Amino acid sequence: MDRESFMDREMDQPDAILTPADAPADAIISSDMFRGQRIPPGQSRTKKWPVLDASGPPPITLETWRFRIFGLVRQPLELTWSEFQALPRVKVFSDFHCVTRWSRLGNLWEGVSSRHLIQLAGGPAEGAKYALAHGYDHGFTTNLPLTDLLSEDSLVAITHDGESLSLPHGGPARLIVPLLYAWKSAKWISGLELLPHDQPGFWESNGYHMRGDPWTEERHNW
Repeated sequence: MDRESFMDREMDQPDAILTPADAPADAIISSDMFRGQRIPPGQSRTKKWPVLDASGPPPITLETWRFRIFGLVRQPLELTWSEFQALPRVKVFSDFHCVTRWSRLGNLWEGVSSRHLIQLAGGPAEGAKYALAHGYDHGFTTNLPLTDLLSEDSLVAITHDGESLSLPHGGPARLIVPLLYAWKSAKWISGLELLPHDQPGFWESNGYHMRGDPWTEERHNW
């Protein structure tokens, strides 16, 4: 990822590392937070929340914002911002690993479960094995296995650590898939497309790994 626009200093964490014991009682705790070593190989902890993206935040208004679920689903769906806001929410407590080698430990996300969103579209249709996340930023896409999208801790988040997601961090809504490198957690998400095959997105077409598991350092395709 070739551009770092700024560091949000108000997002600085304390020195002490948050643990599962610090999670709210109603939060889903990502499984990686129970590892003895929570920083994957080749990563270093940051207490900040760096902002990186390919081309900068896109212009988005809540009046025109739409979220689509399409492709191999039984009932394709489109939601307005008010409809999305009315859906049941979950909280997820997770770590966040960027392929550029920083990890931010102990993040609290709130939004709508990816599982619930796919269920609203009638569930996966026969043959659905992968997903392509679409973003508002100039047609950005990123791919992931359907099993990762439907993991318990995957969600379309609208808040982070109790605050609404800012535009630079992917607001008003971004995908969060804690088990994969953060580029898979598409900012400014506009939709999820279910597919029968794995289709590379923007960064994958430019040499990044098709899956992106931080623990096996699936950074690149070479």
